[in-house]
Amino acid sequence: MKPSRKDGEKRREQALAWIGDTILDLYAREWILRERGTVCGETQRRMTSNQFLACFGNPTSVEAKIGEIYQNQGMEAAFAWIQAEILPTFEKQERNRR
Repeated sequence: MKPSRKDGEKRREQALAWIGDTILDLYAREWILRERGTVCGETQRRMTSNQFLACFGNPTSVEAKIGEIYQNQGMEAAFAWIQAEILPTFEKQERNRR
């Protein structure tokens, strides 16, 4: 039985999300080191968690968007998108935690 178009789109989104998750993780780690001068796994977890990403829509779709930008435009563009679209909300939530 041939996979449906919907199955193919879902697999593509999942593959892009897998890549996007890695890009987001790298961005988060670099941002934490730059901003805090040390590693902090808990901050990294908060920034990359599905619970946080749900602020922007379906977490898989958000990660897939990052993965798609990375594949089509490169790391710099993916990092710029994260900085513009995700980081402001994260920073606001972090300020509210204090």
